[in-house]
Amino acid sequence: MELIESHLIDKSICPVARTAQVLSGKWTILIIRDLATGVKRFNQLERSLQGISPKTLSERLRSLEEEGIISRRTFAEAPPRVEYSLTEKGYDLVPVIDSMRNYGKKWLCDDK
Repeated sequence: MELIESHLIDKSICPVARTAQVLSGKWTILIIRDLATGVKRFNQLERSLQGISPKTLSERLRSLEEEGIISRRTFAEAPPRVEYSLTEKGYDLVPVIDSMRNYGKKWLCDDK
C-alpha cells in the first residue's frame, strides 16, 4: 500500500522535479543519449559508458524500462540476445539532452 501511495504522490509533484527524479540516477542521461542513436545491446552500452559496472547498467536499464522510457526486446537464441531502444516517451527526452549538450559546449567545455 505504501508503494502505491508514494507512486501517486510522485505523479502529483512539480513536473520539473519529477523529470529530475527520473533522470537523476548516475549514468541515466548517458544511457538515453546512447540509445537516441538507435537500438543497442547491453555490451554496446557497456563499452560506450566506460566505467559503468554491469550491475549499475542493469539497474539503470531496468529503472528506465519501468518508467516506460526504454523497451527491452529479448530474442530466443543461444546465447540469448537482448536489445534496448527508446520508446516514444524516451525519444521525447532527446531534446532535453540536446539542450544539455549545447549548454555544456557553450558554458562548460573549453574551445580547443
